[in-house]
Amino acid sequence: MSLISSAPDHALSPSAVSHRPASAWLAFHNPAAWTVALILVIMPLVANGFFLVEIFATTLILGIIALSLMFLAGYGGMVSLMQLTIAGFAGYMCAVFGVTGNTNISLGWPWWLATPMALALATAFGTLGGALAVRTEGIYTIMITLAIGAAFYYFTNQNWAIFNGHTGINNIATPHFWGVDWRADVPFYYLVVTVASLCYVAVVYLSRAPFGLALQGVRDNPRRMAALGFNVNAHRIAAYAFASFIAALGGVLQVWNYHQISPGSVGVERCIDILIIAVVGGISRPVGPFIGALIFVVLRTFALDFLVKVGLDGNRFRLLIGLGFLAVVFWSSDGIVALWERWRRHRRPHAPHVRGQPGHG
Repeated sequence: MSLISSAPDHALSPSAVSHRPASAWLAFHNPAAWTVALILVIMPLVANGFFLVEIFATTLILGIIALSLMFLAGYGGMVSLMQLTIAGFAGYMCAVFGVTGNTNISLGWPWWLATPMALALATAFGTLGGALAVRTEGIYTIMITLAIGAAFYYFTNQNWAIFNGHTGINNIATPHFWGVDWRADVPFYYLVVTVASLCYVAVVYLSRAPFGLALQGVRDNPRRMAALGFNVNAHRIAAYAFASFIAALGGVLQVWNYHQISPGSVGVERCIDILIIAVVGGISRPVGPFIGALIFVVLRTFALDFLVKVGLDGNRFRLLIGLGFLAVVFWSSDGIVALWERWRRHRRPHAPHVRGQPGHG
């Protein structure tokens, strides 16, 4: 049975077609898309290094990882809490195979060999985890992926031969080629913008391709899709493989950003943060994870100082994030993007009723 069946497109579930992503964010005539693109391009002209890397680049990196979760949950109906684990695995592999300050652990490969190896191994790791997760549904999928994340955290924390235990691996080398230090603020920012843009376009394109439409059909009615000749588990595992590659890209960028990685980078609470980012932004739209990531990074960066100034414990940041998460979910089950679209629909003037006009009876 082939991965993509030869069944005609109209055989797909009608609800699957209705859940196609809003093409407006990818349309060339959309002013919002051009505005966002222009802002991203000129950002180094108006922002200093702190905002460029710690706010915007970090937002895009977390958005990439959350985008992988959005692809699985939004189009495949599979909520995976191991996406940050996959990103962390890619980061650790960059450290193990690349050049770092821990010469007794790292193999010292150049970045152009270590990075593809890290991406390949992280994708394989995520695909294997996905192959285990697709045997379950609903809450069981969430629990098994969370268990994988927790197991990896404790393994890295206790293993000294490969992962250097709780200390982690420091002074990880970053790429230098074409005479450019790609970890310098401006080059690194543009590198992250490029990768994030490619990942976004890939998700939007794949969601509208035959595989993406079939995956949405599997999400809505797996029994019907199986009866039509589609290999349900193969589609789900392939989705995990694609999402794992995206998460691995985010993990490589993250380890280049901080020059180090430790078990704290792959903790269970970090895995849940990725879910919060995707849900707050909008888990059914590719732009949602980036909006959620921006909100999360801004709160994480500035809320701590605000809480301390008003006499509260800075550790209450998690409580603030949790309350914000509950508020967004209460008002909209599909995050900030759905709230924005709902507000625009309410403000849009209603078209006058014209007798005989299509759609007006």
